[in-house]
Amino acid sequence: MLEPGLDRHEWESEWQALEEQVADAPAEALPELDNLVGRMLEARGFAIGDPVASEGDEPEIIAEFRSARETMRLVEAGADGISPGDIAAAINGYRAVYEYVIADHRAP
Repeated sequence: MLEPGLDRHEWESEWQALEEQVADAPAEALPELDNLVGRMLEARGFAIGDPVASEGDEPEIIAEFRSARETMRLVEAGADGISPGDIAAAINGYRAVYEYVIADHRAP
């Protein structure tokens, strides 16, 4: 069994490493942010891939993650109409979920 703080330390280190990429190339950082935050949610027991199961999980947190993920997918697909504001909103969404999970919240 892993030490409880080990995941947190690794996540904090990974997030710090991504901050520079977010500042330099925000759109290109979205997949990395999605990967990190998605792994964090799954490790804490959130069912991010199952819409029915996640209804009981913190719905605002899951909705924030899914919204950011949708923007990331649109950016990756080269969709028209994605503004810098949309990218900033996705980054802020990932940041909000990251901060929620790093505070040691787990799925109910």
